[in-house]
Amino acid sequence: MYTKIMPLEDELDITVKSIELRKQGKTEEAEKLIKQVPLSPWLAQWAKKRMGADFLVKYGWNLAGAEAEYGPGWLSK
Repeated sequence: MYTKIMPLEDELDITVKSIELRKQGKTEEAEKLIKQVPLSPWLAQWAKKRMGADFLVKYGWNLAGAEAEYGPGWLSK
């Protein structure tokens, strides 16, 4: 079973701040901030299959949840 890497309260706080930044027209800051929230393992796996591992690395997604669920090196398997 998946164990949350970041408390839900922290995820929600980051999400709200990211939305506020986007509303202010600070799109790059908003994207950088939201990428601090770990992707859920199933979403990271889906993105890896559909868009490739390079996509996840290139765009700086937080993959800590997937690493905890699938083990180190899951991205290159």
